[in-house]
Amino acid sequence: MEKNHEIALTEMRKSVQKLGTSTEFGDPTLMRFLIARSMDPDKAAKMFVQWHKWRASFVPNGFISDSEVSDALEDRKIFLQGLSKDGYPVMIVKASKHFPSKDHLQFKKFVVHLLDKTIASSFRGREIGNEKLIGILDLQQISYKNVDARGLITGFQFLQSYYPERLAKCFILNMPWFFVSVWRMVSRFLEKATAEKIVIVSNEDETQNFIKEVGEETLPEEYGGRAKLVPLQDVVLAPMED
Repeated sequence: MEKNHEIALTEMRKSVQKLGTSTEFGDPTLMRFLIARSMDPDKAAKMFVQWHKWRASFVPNGFISDSEVSDALEDRKIFLQGLSKDGYPVMIVKASKHFPSKDHLQFKKFVVHLLDKTIASSFRGREIGNEKLIGILDLQQISYKNVDARGLITGFQFLQSYYPERLAKCFILNMPWFFVSVWRMVSRFLEKATAEKIVIVSNEDETQNFIKEVGEETLPEEYGGRAKLVPLQDVVLAPMED
């Protein structure tokens, strides 16, 4: 590890302790917060402590179970496809099966459930702390009733605030003309680092790059790959090592 990184990590641990939170997490976890805050130890420590408190209150059991989000799972709109060429789990959202939730708290629980499970699907026995994911948002056949700007903003804000540096790439497929203005509004809530990881796939070259980056083995047939779609709830996670 670079000397500067070691110094920043040491300073961050001191700041976290001053703020009254334990730092039993490994360097790869803390480094995500440092990168998200431009290697500023104090800002990274503040972000880490806010995440730690949020996690303790919002996810007291350490995870959101299937039974807590069974209604959202029944829509079968989220698919988890295994690992990309670079070893990132690939999550697909079929927006045509999504309808804005009247219960925003329940929607937030579902966001945590799907992000936690997607990240955990890449663990090899235990969490290292620097795992990332690839998101695919498929807008094929969406109509106005599927449009959920608030839900999209919540998803990206959770990624930015509580899952820093977890997003490797987000590909948006089949964007219809009427969604362009929605996306423009959502984009205002994106930090620069998040926006730079989003690719709107709109031509043949971009489609080929998308297939290449995800990998044909993992990508479902309808997107140019060789795999079958796997609903999120059908994925069984390997047991964690102690």
